[in-house]
Amino acid sequence: MENTDKLMHLRHSLAHLLGASILELYPGSQITLGPAVDNGFYYDVDIKGKVTDTDLEKIENKMKELLKTWTSFEKKVLAPEEALSMFAGNTYKEELIKGIIEKGEEITIYTSGNFSDLCRGGHIDDMKEVKDGSWKIERIAGAYWRGSELNKMLTRIYGLAFETKDELDAYLKMQEEAKKRDHRKIGAEQKLFTLSPLVGSGLPLLQPKGMIIRKEIENFLWELHKGKGYSQVWTPHITKKELYETSGHAAKFGEELFRVKGGDEEFYMKPMNCPHHMQIFSDNQFSYRDMPVRYFEPATVYRYEKAGQLSGLTRVRAITQDDGHLFCRVSQIGAEVSTIVAIIKSFYTTMGMMEGYWVRLSTRGDDKSKYLGSDEAWEKAENALEVSAKENKLNYKIGRDEAAFYGPKLDFMFKDAIGREWQLATIQCDFNLPERFELKFINEKGEEERPVVIHRAISGSLERFMGVMIEHFAGAFPLWLSPVQVIILPISEHQKEYADSVYTLLKEADMRVELDDSNESLGKRIRNAKVSKVPYIIVIGDKERDAKVITVEGRTEKLEGITVVDFLERLQKENKERTLN
Repeated sequence: MENTDKLMHLRHSLAHLLGASILELYPGSQITLGPAVDNGFYYDVDIKGKVTDTDLEKIENKMKELLKTWTSFEKKVLAPEEALSMFAGNTYKEELIKGIIEKGEEITIYTSGNFSDLCRGGHIDDMKEVKDGSWKIERIAGAYWRGSELNKMLTRIYGLAFETKDELDAYLKMQEEAKKRDHRKIGAEQKLFTLSPLVGSGLPLLQPKGMIIRKEIENFLWELHKGKGYSQVWTPHITKKELYETSGHAAKFGEELFRVKGGDEEFYMKPMNCPHHMQIFSDNQFSYRDMPVRYFEPATVYRYEKAGQLSGLTRVRAITQDDGHLFCRVSQIGAEVSTIVAIIKSFYTTMGMMEGYWVRLSTRGDDKSKYLGSDEAWEKAENALEVSAKENKLNYKIGRDEAAFYGPKLDFMFKDAIGREWQLATIQCDFNLPERFELKFINEKGEEERPVVIHRAISGSLERFMGVMIEHFAGAFPLWLSPVQVIILPISEHQKEYADSVYTLLKEADMRVELDDSNESLGKRIRNAKVSKVPYIIVIGDKERDAKVITVEGRTEKLEGITVVDFLERLQKENKERTLN
């Protein structure tokens, strides 16, 4: 068994232990589902009584008590009537059992100690393998049964679990650091974005300083693409519903679609840009000599994410994708993917996030009804991406049943400064949408040929990426991303004239510079600048004024007696190279 499987089995075993403890502590409760997750496990419970944070220690102690009596898990296959009888009174388990019966699948339970649960399996061989101090009950949240707001709100109890105590301690330390870096906290402190209840949940507003960061990221992304054959396009925010009925998005996104009405006409707010880009391609008469055709558009799309899932910039309803669509021949897929991979590597190297990255090759699962297109198209697309992954020496793993509904994809996973993993860039290969929109170009033989579409996003969503970047840098952005790059602090009014001349020189050179000559003490003004995490602080006293030099305090060094011109050259070089300071 691989280590990852063993860890997930351990977590799932502890979920059983949690379910058993809940039933002992809160008789009459109905337990529902208890899966393993990336950092531990949870159980959703229709609780009899009330559970608060103060009860977490009691639940954990009960789990420790039961753990001493548990050994291995014993599997048993039940007949439908036997299963319904065993879980009679638990309406949630009855619903699950009936669903299993309808699918004609085997009904299994697993037992350890005195507790049996409806389960498909995936446990450790011996509960003695659970090491002391390697797990804990973490928190309580609410969750709708089966994720639907139409169903009852249940109590979700989360636990953390790792193979060793040291790993759990490291994770808890990372979580403490994450709280300090929370982009919502830093965003409010630095006035980067605003969340307005009058505008609505999941619809953040960028303040001027936040917009500077966003534009710098957008400009960098375009800089990486403009010399590689991409053309910028623009598409409207709404469309007739027929466009998404043709593409298949209407059936796929369902309740996630925003609907608007103008007069007697019905429209959708666009959840994706690709169907629009198909229309731009379709309105041209391309030949094989024109291929590939590459479109680039940082466009905002809209999806009705559930209110409970919204969070600052990282989960929103207005999502700006740095979207690109390439129309090419099958023989060109490898070269195009290689170009995109090079762009991704350049972008994330600049951000300091390439170390420890990996790629998930997301493929189709066994339930083919969830996906559009023929088996032949899927085989071509999956093979093309896997060949590209190998040719580009990507550290990739197969993720079955994780493809987009129209095609397989390469999802790039990056770690931030404190080791958290984020899925950001993506490359998707699509033989289906060109078929649905009947796209074509003329080949060497004068015949019509169907192009392949490659969907790609480098940052993913600009909003989410900004949230990740705020936390990655803890608000201390490199110079090129910093909303304020330099702040000038004259010690008193006697240096004001010289400070103004320094300010003017830097401002005219397009540096983002501020002058703080307020009546506050120098110490307080320096503290304010450091709290704002400005990269460079210039302090000007009589010595600097008289010698026509400046003293600069950076994050890692102090420059004394440097001329403004020399300092400006340094700033411009750092800006141009987008260095990490």
